[in-house]
Amino acid sequence: MKFKANVEKVRLDKYLVDALAESTEYSRSFIQNLIKNGHVTVNGNIETKQNFNLQGEIEIEVTIPEVKPSTINAEKIDLDIIYEDDDILVVNKANNMVVHPGAGNTEGTMVNALLGRDEKFLSSIGGVERPGIVHRIDKQTTGLLIVAKNDKAHQVLTEMLKNHEIYKEYVALVWGEIKEEKGIIDAPIGRHQNDRKKMMVASKNSKYAVTNFDVIKRLDQTTLVKCAIETGRTHQIRVHFNFIKHPIVNDPAYGKLAEKPTDFGQMLHAYKLEFWHPITKEMVKLKAELPKEFKDKIIEEGGVENDWKTI
Repeated sequence: MKFKANVEKVRLDKYLVDALAESTEYSRSFIQNLIKNGHVTVNGNIETKQNFNLQGEIEIEVTIPEVKPSTINAEKIDLDIIYEDDDILVVNKANNMVVHPGAGNTEGTMVNALLGRDEKFLSSIGGVERPGIVHRIDKQTTGLLIVAKNDKAHQVLTEMLKNHEIYKEYVALVWGEIKEEKGIIDAPIGRHQNDRKKMMVASKNSKYAVTNFDVIKRLDQTTLVKCAIETGRTHQIRVHFNFIKHPIVNDPAYGKLAEKPTDFGQMLHAYKLEFWHPITKEMVKLKAELPKEFKDKIIEEGGVENDWKTI
């Protein structure tokens, strides 16, 4: 693709985003990666800086590289699809399912399952290893997850996440009695200093993190809470409740030391999503039932199955 124009001072990436605004194929992130990887020339010279300033008479040539085929195996794995249209789908992720392939997890992931649905229209922004994946939840956290079917939807959803425009609500069962009816956990999170697989509240080398919670019901030895996160740090809810001395029940990484881990893992469920559809701009409101194991634990703690539905 070639572009010739006489322009006022403007960034290279912004110019190309505007020039390709009508296309759903080329997102902002895709264009920025093209520049970074040397696929854009300005007046015959390769330019790899996305903030390069254009001015006056310019000629830009963009080369679209061939898409590398995915090496991920498609697998026939049932997914609980809560919502689906031409642009997005929302999955109620099962317990013990990794979202995308990585070291030690090349099979049985949500991406394997999505490809196994003969899903031909997954966004490419996440790369060939993460097609369609807009955001993640932990392996043993259950609940709602958005998948983008095209780059335009992915780009808009990414911006919405960045601007905190997607409301995500979780239900958690935590140890001990939380006496307050509601609270705000405002504590920065960074990589654990001794265990690189874990996170921790830290004053240095950390990022701003805020979790809001409301008590749903106090049970025998635990408290059932709903949580709304203002930021999306790795393991945020798990780290924050550990920090206030009310770790999530069955959490294998941040739970009570005396607690025997279970195959189910932490009692944390992504229960509710509310957001404006990235393409149609209609409001989407979704909820997902708690897993049976979670409900059983509530009953074991002296509650009833539908206690969580009071939220």
